[in-house]
Amino acid sequence: MATPVTQNLRQYGAALRTLLLLTVILGLAYPLAMTGFAQVAFGDNANGSLVQRAGTTVGSTLLGQGFTRPVLKNGQPTKDAEGNPVVEADPKYFQSRPSAAGLGYDPTSSSASNLGPENKDLIASIKDRRATAAKLDGVNPAQVAPDALLASGSGLDPHISPAYAQEQIPRIARERSLSQTQVQALVNQNTQGRTLGFLGEPRVNVLNLNLALDAAARR
Repeated sequence: MATPVTQNLRQYGAALRTLLLLTVILGLAYPLAMTGFAQVAFGDNANGSLVQRAGTTVGSTLLGQGFTRPVLKNGQPTKDAEGNPVVEADPKYFQSRPSAAGLGYDPTSSSASNLGPENKDLIASIKDRRATAAKLDGVNPAQVAPDALLASGSGLDPHISPAYAQEQIPRIARERSLSQTQVQALVNQNTQGRTLGFLGEPRVNVLNLNLALDAAARR
């Protein structure tokens, strides 16, 4: 006749065997199977949709980034009070929308500002962004595209609206000595429609567009 101690040991043994079996199945076999499936079926996406040029990774089509140049003083890069490099928008490139992720497009600090529409800091930021974009693109402040004023929820949006891309075309054409027709053609080539024809809005991938610009300049 089994004693209470023996019964308890059997139950513990069964529980331990179940734990080990589920650990092997769900902790090892399943993740390995899904990883293998992802690599075969969606290899580019599974690896981060990285973009490489001449063997160097220049970004990801899924993560936005800034296109800036250092602010120089007496021929030397300048830094702010905290020692961070001071940069400005590079006029030769299409600009991404603003980012509230860290110092800007920091994938380790993905976030929004979480400021309400009546927040004074947000209103001041929008005013500053409007003036900056209007000056850079040479347009009336009232004509600045909405996504040039507001950061995305993640702060890592790789896209801008077609309207914001259109706003920047004259500047890009002037800075790169291209015709606006040439730049417009590149924008059209890098504009994506709504997902499945009805989800979201048309959008332009900024990294792909700027890489296409660089390629056009080399031809």
